[in-house]
Amino acid sequence: MIIRKRLAAGVCGLLATLAVGLFPSGAAAGAADAVPPAKSSAEPAPKVDLVLDVSGSMRTRDIDGQSRMAAAKQAFNEVLDAVPEEVRLGIRTLGANYPGEDRKLGCKDTRQLYPVGPLDRTEAKTAVGTLAPTGWTPIGPALLGAAEDLEGGDGTRRIVLITDGEDTCAPLDPCEVARDIAAKGVHLVIDTLGLVPDAKTRRQLTCIAEATGGTYTSVRHTDELSGRVSQLVERAADPVVTPVATEGAAQCTDAPQLKPGLYADREEFGEHRWYRVDVPPGQELRASVSIAADRAVDDDYGVLLRAVTVHGREIVRGAEAGSGRTDVISTGLRYPKPPLDDEDDANGSGEAGEPAAETVCLEVSSSFSAPDAVKKSPGLPVELAIDLVDGPDEASDVAAFGLGRGWWLLAVLALAGLLAGLLWGWISRWRVAVWRTH
Repeated sequence: MIIRKRLAAGVCGLLATLAVGLFPSGAAAGAADAVPPAKSSAEPAPKVDLVLDVSGSMRTRDIDGQSRMAAAKQAFNEVLDAVPEEVRLGIRTLGANYPGEDRKLGCKDTRQLYPVGPLDRTEAKTAVGTLAPTGWTPIGPALLGAAEDLEGGDGTRRIVLITDGEDTCAPLDPCEVARDIAAKGVHLVIDTLGLVPDAKTRRQLTCIAEATGGTYTSVRHTDELSGRVSQLVERAADPVVTPVATEGAAQCTDAPQLKPGLYADREEFGEHRWYRVDVPPGQELRASVSIAADRAVDDDYGVLLRAVTVHGREIVRGAEAGSGRTDVISTGLRYPKPPLDDEDDANGSGEAGEPAAETVCLEVSSSFSAPDAVKKSPGLPVELAIDLVDGPDEASDVAAFGLGRGWWLLAVLALAGLLAGLLWGWISRWRVAVWRTH
């Protein structure tokens, strides 16, 4: 039994040695990726605006034996105690001041209770403590006001809307307001929380959140409210990459020139958008695109990303299809530009002696459709990621081994299995010979 354990351990050690020898750079890269990057003190401050519903329905007593307003105040006090120092936080109310029946006045009832900036916890708690359920539920105007509260700066921006009912100020549809905010390229996220919501409220708050890539949460207890709001405020402090607003063209010759980075655009139904990227010799272009269905669309849709030469010849493509089970659909592609040989290097250099890059045209198209009642404008949100990395030139390169040429990995595994089998058979024969001798 001891001999068998030692033999098994020896075979496992051999396989491990083979694996480390075959994939040295991958292991090193994994170790490097495990080290989190240090935060820069020069990073722009994130901003959060908490938008609280103070309408008359917040008097309802159905959250842990207390009114919805009391639960919200308690949760706010806990949240304010836990706000990270780097976050600039503000508070906006809706329905907090006008108690009358004039709908026109009631739908203007939104104001900034505490300005977005460095947080004075005592002052903010005092302001929240003065609130009492009063009037209407102008969610649309409140979102527009919150977007203005967060203007300026390059940090992340987040609106957290807490309400117990749907908007009462139509035809200013808050879902359309959220889409318009997203279409302006201000790159802020709206998260929504529904206090004991009914079906209509849930649908509206979900639509608002999805329009900007945010989240919706149903809340029925005070600890759920404070925990979720604290989580969203802390999430705003996490470093993220803000997409750069761009506008694709109808053809490659007019397309914007993109460098490595993250870009945001809008694409109408049935539209094709073109972009251009210069790929130097020895570099690999990696591109991916995501399109969000931020409104009701028909089932069965797809997205296509093509890399094409300036003469119209397709190089490579990536495609993905959906069937109404997801709100975001993505695809990607990779194109390695071979390095120049000595002759090409001598004759094909650009300015300053650098090798001439190849212009690659990227086409983004989709096959979304929607019922006639659904608003088609603005277009669907598009997020395009562009990266240029060193092209694969060694067998241990992940691009060459794992993703680009998967049969190499299968061949290595088969060879390792054959060697392990031969070694195990030789050891077994030796054991039998020793056993017969003794």
